[in-house]
Amino acid sequence: MTQRSLEQILLADGTRLALAVAAPESAVRGGIVVGPEARGVTDAVWKLAAGLAGEGWLAVVPYLYHRDGAGELPRDADTVRSQVERLTAESVRADTGAAFDWLARRGVSADRIGMVGFGLGGTVALIVATQCDLGAAVTIGGIGVVVPVAATLPALADVAPQLRCPWLGIYDQGGEVPEEEVHKLRDAAHSAQVATDLVHCRFDTDRSLAPEAWARTLNWFGSHLR
Repeated sequence: MTQRSLEQILLADGTRLALAVAAPESAVRGGIVVGPEARGVTDAVWKLAAGLAGEGWLAVVPYLYHRDGAGELPRDADTVRSQVERLTAESVRADTGAAFDWLARRGVSADRIGMVGFGLGGTVALIVATQCDLGAAVTIGGIGVVVPVAATLPALADVAPQLRCPWLGIYDQGGEVPEEEVHKLRDAAHSAQVATDLVHCRFDTDRSLAPEAWARTLNWFGSHLR
């Protein structure tokens, strides 16, 4: 069973970022940063990281709500919405950047580093993929396609043309993101100067590990992180 460890990183703003780490038992193929969902670092997020570790990837999950001392939020829509809206472009960039640096210090080159997430984590994965030179990124059911999830974060359809690495989007047929928004995101991503793909598929209850979404995620990273 994959063991979970916790790292603490001192950031430039004086706060300490917590990183949940899932390390493979075999040789490390590369590194993948897993974005937390809207409720934070939940069991579903950890399962995603552990599953990646089981496939040979060194997976790390940054606690994006660490400045407020929050790890996993209760299932209360107002609380979750309020916390998400407190995210800023600066805080997201600092936290994901620290996770990338942590992987780099362990010998993982930028072309073997990817990012993935579902829900809010998928949103962050796409935004970061427009800002950093990664090997690949995957967005599973990313929210904020047309209307941003926070005031200082962009809408995904607005920034998708700026993608700087191969990007895969996976959205649930009949999911919370309307189909017309998914089509708009697909068109925007296809205008980027990198390989992109966006697919509709049926999700299971645990959308992060639905068989088709999981297989497509592994194939995308396997093809682009070398």
